Amino acid sequence: MVDIQDFTNKNTHDFVDKMRIIQELVPGKQITLAHIIANPDRILYKKLGLDPAIDYSKAAIGIVTMSPAETAIIAGDIAIKASGAELGFLDRFSGTLIITGTVSEVESSLRALTDYVKETLGFTVCPITRT
Repeated sequence: MVDIQDFTNKNTHDFVDKMRIIQELVPGKQITLAHIIANPDRILYKKLGLDPAIDYSKAAIGIVTMSPAETAIIAGDIAIKASGAELGFLDRFSGTLIITGTVSEVESSLRALTDYVKETLGFTVCPITRT
């Protein structure tokens, strides 16, 4: 006869050892984060993989996340054409875009790309925030 307590403990232990986390994106057309970091610390540039010797003097970092992820390519193009901002990072698989420049350049870029995806592509867009 099987002791139910032994069976439960053994199976729970096996389950925990084999547990996986699965991350899913819900299909949709949206900008989920549009944020400007004004006057970031040097260490933030370094941790993000940006070159502080080149980028730090520019004084702002813009971060955007979106889905579908491939939209980051279009957003990056719009962002760098809308102002003198530079492309810091673009990931077409996660939908992440980082731009650098002056506060006004980054703000202009974020405004241009959020307006475009909202008006032209019919995206749901969050407000642009700033710290």
